[in-house]
Amino acid sequence: MTHAIKKCSANETAACCCVDVGTIMDNTDCTASWSQLYETRQQAEAVLQQLTGKARQIESEPCQIDARFSDQPSGVQLDVDFTFSCQAETMIFQLGLR
Repeated sequence: MTHAIKKCSANETAACCCVDVGTIMDNTDCTASWSQLYETRQQAEAVLQQLTGKARQIESEPCQIDARFSDQPSGVQLDVDFTFSCQAETMIFQLGLR
């Protein structure tokens, strides 16, 4: 059995295969957020260190990291915002978390 892959021709490109990158990445969304509940503050701090390390590997200019810990009845809530200098870095960071 043969599978055919449809390739776009020059006439179809605008309609089916291309997206103007400028419409997706306009540098208006440069913040990635993380929110998770952990059993202990130590676990939350360890995850924050891991996430910070990932952000530092991606950044071209210093990433602004705003972390907040809040005690909850069932543990410690970690909320972090990572603000990169450009949207491409934000997307790379988010994809790396998957």
